[in-house]
Amino acid sequence: MIDRELVTRKMILIAEDLRRLETLAERYLERMIGRMIDVNYHLLTESGEAPPRDYFESFLALSRIGALPLDFAARLAPCAGLRNRIVHAYDDLDAGRVYDALGAALGDVPSYLAAIRRFLDTTVS
Repeated sequence: MIDRELVTRKMILIAEDLRRLETLAERYLERMIGRMIDVNYHLLTESGEAPPRDYFESFLALSRIGALPLDFAARLAPCAGLRNRIVHAYDDLDAGRVYDALGAALGDVPSYLAAIRRFLDTTVS
């Protein structure tokens, strides 16, 4: 016999875990993107570039100094907007968008780190 209370209780716990996971994912995305932006600004200003006008531009500007290929920089740049929506807790942030961004980050962040490491290896003694 199906125990409706048991199933309902488990469903409530799953929903609570999902809300916690969404919050945790948002926080980690925010931290990663924020740190990437910090790296971008440091690399740019220390390479003699003017500070970019915004976070989005900080990714694109990395292509001008040879740190990232332009197509990859253009793919990463929109994450700056996601970071702003997370930080400022805009109401239009939906779980699907966070989920998609998290999936993209699993591939893009290691590629970003590898590109920055290559840039450092070729420009910094």
